[in-house]
Amino acid sequence: MISNASKRSILRLIHLIFAIPIIGYVYSPLAELPNYAPVVRFVSIPVLILSGFWMYAGVFFALIGVALWLGAYYLSGYGAAILSQVTLFIARKIWLVIRARQSKRSARQDATVSAGSRP
Repeated sequence: MISNASKRSILRLIHLIFAIPIIGYVYSPLAELPNYAPVVRFVSIPVLILSGFWMYAGVFFALIGVALWLGAYYLSGYGAAILSQVTLFIARKIWLVIRARQSKRSARQDATVSAGSRP
């Protein structure tokens, strides 16, 4: 199995390499934009989302983020794609808060049960 340090290094390298076409897209002449657009929209940005979210929150969150980005962009454009990512981060935060509260509640119940079972 690959170590976490090696995995982070590989993901960082992928993240940096796939950011290069975006720089070319931003700084290229307007006449050349149609050449860069499909590569940036459908390859570079999804790979950046995948590697960034994977480093931030794990592979499951990364796959959901890429699927949301591609679906929202394909159906409604950039605005909906960005909104889908914001919504995903909010939903993840809500999920983490609920999970933390449930964990705290079960820890209290376990402490109460173990304290009540003492002779």
